Amino acid sequence: MWLVAVSIPLLPAVLVASTVYGAKVAALCRRLLSWLQRLTRGKVCVRSTHAYVFTNCTHGKVVSVLETFDLYNRTHPHLCVSPQAAAALDEAVRRTRPSLVLELGTHCGYSSVRMLHLLPPGGKLITVEQDPVTADLGEEIILVSNFKHDQFQVLTSSSAEAMPKLRSLIGVNGKRSWAEGPGEGFSLVLMDHDAQQYLPDLLALEREELLNVSGCSILLISRKRGAEDIAGVLGHVRTRAESYCVMSDLQCVVEIFYQKKTRGVSR
Repeated sequence: MWLVAVSIPLLPAVLVASTVYGAKVAALCRRLLSWLQRLTRGKVCVRSTHAYVFTNCTHGKVVSVLETFDLYNRTHPHLCVSPQAAAALDEAVRRTRPSLVLELGTHCGYSSVRMLHLLPPGGKLITVEQDPVTADLGEEIILVSNFKHDQFQVLTSSSAEAMPKLRSLIGVNGKRSWAEGPGEGFSLVLMDHDAQQYLPDLLALEREELLNVSGCSILLISRKRGAEDIAGVLGHVRTRAESYCVMSDLQCVVEIFYQKKTRGVSR
């Protein structure tokens, strides 16, 4: 009762404050909620998406897995790549017909399954995921889609730590330890992890000579139009016009193409 008695005289001040500062307080609350969602979305999204897909799809049927992902994505559009980005990814896989694909950021396994479904016979995928829980759940979804371990490998590692491992794994310019035959580098790279790592990882792929010199398409998922991280990659591409070109620059995905020109050969 004493709390009510003390609060009554303060009501006019509270009402005035809510009227004057209500919009600012509401905006602050929205920003705080958005920040909390971004902070917790990673593991929550992976667990909830995995549970839904695993429970509702037909195991062993890749089309059913993708359709279940799409169904869930209708009410949770931030969890998977957008339909526009998915279409761009499909088109890139069909066009390049890559024998070796690198994915940075496994997430729920959606893009992994989508690419594996379209790879040519003998095509391989390496997907890198830093979070162990996410890596395990993503791998389970890939296996549920009826893909085997000789078709893909999940590396639980940061992208920066993965680069030296990738070189030894695919054996660029030498015998591979995972896939048969001489290594030629990645023909397709999908970056959908920490956008701040896009440029450092691209530079590392160059430095480690992990990109197929005959041609490699690199897709960058863009969560925010005009993001500085994407702009940094595009700035680097512009300074390396002899090796790079921008294939497409959509709202949600940017595709750049890398090809190392042979010295002494004019085109």
